[in-house]
Amino acid sequence: MNSVWKWGKRIISFIGLAFILLMAVFVITMKASNGEPSIFGYQLKSVLSGSMEPVFETGSIISIKLREEGASFDKGDIITFYDRDKVVVTHRITEVKKARDQLVYTTQGDSNDGADKDPVLAKQIIGEYTGFTVPYAGYALNFASSKTGSAALLFIPGAFLFLYAVVTFTQAVRSFKKEHAAPTTGE
Repeated sequence: MNSVWKWGKRIISFIGLAFILLMAVFVITMKASNGEPSIFGYQLKSVLSGSMEPVFETGSIISIKLREEGASFDKGDIITFYDRDKVVVTHRITEVKKARDQLVYTTQGDSNDGADKDPVLAKQIIGEYTGFTVPYAGYALNFASSKTGSAALLFIPGAFLFLYAVVTFTQAVRSFKKEHAAPTTGE
């Protein structure tokens, strides 16, 4: 039973350390890329409005495949783009037109009454929705992107590592004392 307990502690320690390292890498990558980390040509985006419900809900995380140079999109595709105010928007293409040797897309949120006011040019498109959604995880991603969240994701794991080191050191000292304690003689 003691062996099972030791292995259980090792497994939990390994998982905890892996999680801490993953969070640290995530925060560092996010800060190095100005909050837009990409992995193998994909990015995660937080959904901040209900304009695309029921496809994905407010607070979800969606995955997008980053736009490749020269890529074109079709009516019905869901794209993520910068609007004229540099706000990131994810809406469905409702119409594709060609103007002056470039494609122009009309977009609309699925739960919106009408099309978006401004057309979208190919250079404004960040990528295309892949169909991968994690409900409510966007709230955590938004928190992690904030200064407070970034600090917490670095400080809290560091504090846990420090506490783990203190506990391990204390256990090692106790074990050493027990092994090297002078034997007591009974009279």
